Amino acid sequence: MVCDPQRFPMSYFRFSFIIKRLLPASIVLVVFCGGIVSRVSAQLLEIHTGSAIPRDVREMYNKGLEYLAKSQDDSGAWTGGQSGPGVTGMAVMCFLASGEDPNFGQYAGHIRRGLRNIISQQNESTGFYGSSMYHHGFAMLGMAEAYGAVDDRDLWPQAGNQNQRSIGQSLELAVRAAITSQKKNPLKAWRYSPDATDADTSVSGAVLVGLLAARNAGIEVPDESIDGAIAYYVSNTAPSGQVAYSGGLGGFNESLARISIGNLVYAIARRKELPEYKATLKYLSDRIQGGSAGHGGVEYQHYYQAQALFQGDLDVWEKWNKNLIRQLKSSQQPDGSFQGSHGVSVSTTLSLLALAVNYRLLPIYER
Repeated sequence: MVCDPQRFPMSYFRFSFIIKRLLPASIVLVVFCGGIVSRVSAQLLEIHTGSAIPRDVREMYNKGLEYLAKSQDDSGAWTGGQSGPGVTGMAVMCFLASGEDPNFGQYAGHIRRGLRNIISQQNESTGFYGSSMYHHGFAMLGMAEAYGAVDDRDLWPQAGNQNQRSIGQSLELAVRAAITSQKKNPLKAWRYSPDATDADTSVSGAVLVGLLAARNAGIEVPDESIDGAIAYYVSNTAPSGQVAYSGGLGGFNESLARISIGNLVYAIARRKELPEYKATLKYLSDRIQGGSAGHGGVEYQHYYQAQALFQGDLDVWEKWNKNLIRQLKSSQQPDGSFQGSHGVSVSTTLSLLALAVNYRLLPIYER
């Protein structure tokens, strides 16, 4: 197969990933793209997709997407509680994770409007999305998951606006903004402001996962940036597996959300050999029922815990996931939404993305 870089605005590695996602395990494809030749072996289907998606998951997810589709405003954003490019990025990921064609499926228009909204809120000089590094991190993650999957040619309905950057251009600017912010920070991590000189493990998780997703999509992210951020997490991880909030601020009190964030960034950054990774995974595995979510709320905990357990131990994740499905089935509203401490838009997207691990379609959810 020959791929046209103009038709597929993605890196060779991103294109290879998509081909691998579509092929059965027995097929080996030779891909010619931009003069590069490689043999791409698809993963075994049972490894990548697992068992059939539970009916309850499909029904809840479809109802949730219907709610998100109806509640998106004309600008492409979602309101109702906290809002901004980070929330929009999470909502876009919900649609991308459903298995619908992002360019021609029933939610293609919602995806494009959401992406346009995120780009329109990006500072063209600094590359910064929105009003905080939380928004920047989640928006960057959403853009990274869309890069290579959404056709840029259909992104903007008409030319003329100076902010009409492509997904790739916007993502590269966002990565540059995150790295610039990190270089200013003596802790090599992030806090709410891009000019902050302190950091916390919650905001840093949003930004670091966004950077790791961008790197996975083929955007250049320096190794020293990842190394510095991981060193920050190591310094905030106790031998017990508990993860502090900010330089020991608040101590190493139990927060399953923070522990899940720490465990996840170790896993995605491919640092599973670290004792801190093993300690955080053991802590989570020993507490798959109950435990304190921490200040982010239970939806925030579920979002990260689903990914951390999936990356760390499939057997443990499957047990935890069954309980999650029961909880969310009982709490989903008739209109498909979920209520929570950060407003309906945030709670709905976080809950759906916790369920989306069952689909295993988002690149960031790959093991």
